Amino acid sequence: MTTKNKFFGILFIFISGFSACSKSPDINDETMLDGDKIFDSALYNPAKYLVSVGIENPTTAQKNTPVIIAAHGYSASTFEWDEFRSYCDVKGNILVSQVLLGGHGRTYEDFKNSSWEDWQEPIMTEYNALREKGYTNINFAGASTACPLVLDLIKKGKIGENGMKHIFLVDPIVVPSDKMLTLIGIAGPMLGYMETSNTPGEEGHYYHFRPQETLQQLLDLIQISRKDLQDGYNLPSGIRVKIYKSIKDPTADAVSAVLIYKGLKNSDGSNIDVEMIDSELHVVTRLTGRDNITQHDRDIQEHVFDDMYLLLTQE
Repeated sequence: MTTKNKFFGILFIFISGFSACSKSPDINDETMLDGDKIFDSALYNPAKYLVSVGIENPTTAQKNTPVIIAAHGYSASTFEWDEFRSYCDVKGNILVSQVLLGGHGRTYEDFKNSSWEDWQEPIMTEYNALREKGYTNINFAGASTACPLVLDLIKKGKIGENGMKHIFLVDPIVVPSDKMLTLIGIAGPMLGYMETSNTPGEEGHYYHFRPQETLQQLLDLIQISRKDLQDGYNLPSGIRVKIYKSIKDPTADAVSAVLIYKGLKNSDGSNIDVEMIDSELHVVTRLTGRDNITQHDRDIQEHVFDDMYLLLTQE
């Protein structure tokens, strides 16, 4: 088979796999995040999620307390970091800002019309708001797509030597495990959207339908991130990065961690910290809503949370 025939064969399989899709999804407004019902309370109660809003006049002690901006991945919501917030509430001594990415947590049309720059904007908004209020120990935790979003901010110099301390990247996606994503530019307009198989516990927290326009935005973002890493760049002074990467991740290829390790260096040129995790989950820090969670999965989550907490509070 020629290379051309192989390509069209793969394309046919890709399209056939989603042949049931039409360009207008049948959305259940009562159960699906895609509908008109607002499921993510970050939209109507931001004070519960954002430190910059929830603490109107921070004390000196609060300004010096580690605050971590936690951002979720593509098609998800603040739900992805609920377990980490609960963990920190019990442990104490850390403030958590759960950021809802732009275009997310809203209707299918809102999501469809958003760009990856829109997704990124709330991260920067909360970062700047915390700095304006005088917080001196700002940190970041990103899941999946939130990782290339913050890497882009670092590359552009928007996050630098002005309060940011630690950056935790959980299952960053630079290379997708599903190579069919690279065909979205060709197949996407014919598909319109892709339907996902959320568990009952995930419905209402993750989009049931993924517009092809957003998949193209995702592809554009990770391609930019990959090129930046291939060129190489250094972290600003004072910022430390640690990656937690699932080895058998069905969404983000493990080579993503390798590319970040090779392309991103500390300010002195030394290597960043990478920990490969013996897991088959994508975003190992979120277990709620999944089917068939094991004690091994719980142990991994606890380990990552404990490690993050130690790094945040040991200084």
